[in-house]
Amino acid sequence: MSKDRVLLGVVAAPHGVRGLVRIKSYTEDPMALGSYGPLSDETGKKAYRVEALSAVRGAVLARIEGVPDRTAAEALRGLRLYVERSALPQAGEREWYEADLIGLAAVGRDGRDWGKVVAFHDFGAGPVMEVSAGLMLPFTDEAVPEIDVEGGKIVVTPPAGLLPGGESKEA
Repeated sequence: MSKDRVLLGVVAAPHGVRGLVRIKSYTEDPMALGSYGPLSDETGKKAYRVEALSAVRGAVLARIEGVPDRTAAEALRGLRLYVERSALPQAGEREWYEADLIGLAAVGRDGRDWGKVVAFHDFGAGPVMEVSAGLMLPFTDEAVPEIDVEGGKIVVTPPAGLLPGGESKEA
């Protein structure tokens, strides 16, 4: 995946019979999903114009241009929608796009190599960062006290009780 494009959402399911879809939005304001211009698929070759209509059960109810009915909407299930990075605002101080953190080295304060950042998830209790060593960390200032995108690393401090044996390996 190119660093020039950022994942904004995923088509979760069709909604009704008129071609509407529910999209899991990864934007700060979920209703802004369609405001960045045309979105594209993973290949970057197919463009989609998305009109966000309303928020519904943790997703955005949307119309995608050219999707006339439920059958066409069903065919889009799982479609990952990307935007060119240039269409996004600059990240502010102590702000990052998750796409910029994927692939960075995860290093403990003691120098331990925890692997690389592989993904971010939100299961409802706040963002979680997945590291290739099989570690899922809350994406908080306590568990991730330092982020150095230019230096290619993230400093991690697994909370006590997160690892087998009930204590942090950082201790």
